[in-house]
Amino acid sequence: MPHFAYTARSGADAISGVLEAANPGEVAELLRGRGHMPVSIKPTGRPSSSEDLSLAKLFERWTIPPVGTVDLMLMSRQLHTLLRSGVPILRALAGLQESATHLRLKATLLALRQSLESGIDFSTSLAQHPGVFSGFYVALVRVGEMTGKLDEVLLRLYSHLEFELFMSQQVKAALRYPMFVGIAMAIAIGVINTMVIPAFAGVFKSFNAELPLATRLLLGTSEFTIKYGWLIGIAAVVAFFLWKRWTATEVGQVWWDEKKLKLPLAGKIVKKGMLARMTRSLSLSLKAGVPVEQALTVVAQTVDNKFMQGKVEKMRESVERGDSILRAAAASGVFTPVVLQMIAVGEETGALDELLDEVGSLYSNEVQYELKTLGQQIEPILIVFLGVLVLILALGVFLPIWDLGRVAMKR
Repeated sequence: MPHFAYTARSGADAISGVLEAANPGEVAELLRGRGHMPVSIKPTGRPSSSEDLSLAKLFERWTIPPVGTVDLMLMSRQLHTLLRSGVPILRALAGLQESATHLRLKATLLALRQSLESGIDFSTSLAQHPGVFSGFYVALVRVGEMTGKLDEVLLRLYSHLEFELFMSQQVKAALRYPMFVGIAMAIAIGVINTMVIPAFAGVFKSFNAELPLATRLLLGTSEFTIKYGWLIGIAAVVAFFLWKRWTATEVGQVWWDEKKLKLPLAGKIVKKGMLARMTRSLSLSLKAGVPVEQALTVVAQTVDNKFMQGKVEKMRESVERGDSILRAAAASGVFTPVVLQMIAVGEETGALDELLDEVGSLYSNEVQYELKTLGQQIEPILIVFLGVLVLILALGVFLPIWDLGRVAMKR
């Protein structure tokens, strides 16, 4: 994405910096979400120096691994501890930089210190490193800056990153066996189509009799694979790139993000995890004293799904028109009746932030349970698919041989 140099007003102070965004309007929206008033936004080249053009810098960029979730977790926890102990943020970052062993994280901490020393706030400095800090991370840090509870936010981010790491590990563990079986099945089908079936084809044709449907299906599939396999491979690659290009557009991304929530097995896990993130970030914003409209703007920025982001934006517009959070949440159509009931109780009792936190914990527990049982839900599907494949192969190969043997016995 292009980079834009901006200047803005934050109260009586003037700030400036560079942000990566799709267009100037998105930069202005990001600045307003941080409580800044944009003054000027101009396109600029990607920040670079003479080192960026050197082969050594390019080699370093390719060989040094990116900052992982564990590195970010440790940084967040250590920064929380230092800030809670009363250490100024510049000294805290300097200490983390000296103790960091990850070279890319070390360079990122140095860049953050330099940005802070030039007058840029912490969340804006983080936003200049999208490859390290996600939009959710930046948005919650912005909430911490606005409310003076940055240390509490960093602890919450540590817990969130820990949960994300747990989810990714559970997903990998659940999909390891199905992926292995799927790869083995694909290899087996390829070998059968290109080597086994052609060997039987001559024998079957020598029968001079009508072959069973399963055998004709296998022979036709094998012949098509041998003749046009290269064309299928090219078409698959082209379709993949066209798909990636279309889903990168605004319309395609919204469509795909909506469909991801409806995928079998995985869709409900993705949706519950996203709702857990939304409700927890909204709870944290409300606890910190952020107004509901602004809190919903922050929540929209934390959602890594264009479809859900649009739902949150509509909720914010409804609240701005004077609707209650309950009515706006019900109109969005993404919350269950139980959650809506808890929101209603929270609004009536004035404990909406606490109940939203409870909802986030509820969704998190459900996600953990779904992930633990994901492998058990996939196994029956694999067994049925394998059974159907073996049945087709057995019928296609052995039925003609059985018919031939029966004819020979009659003679």
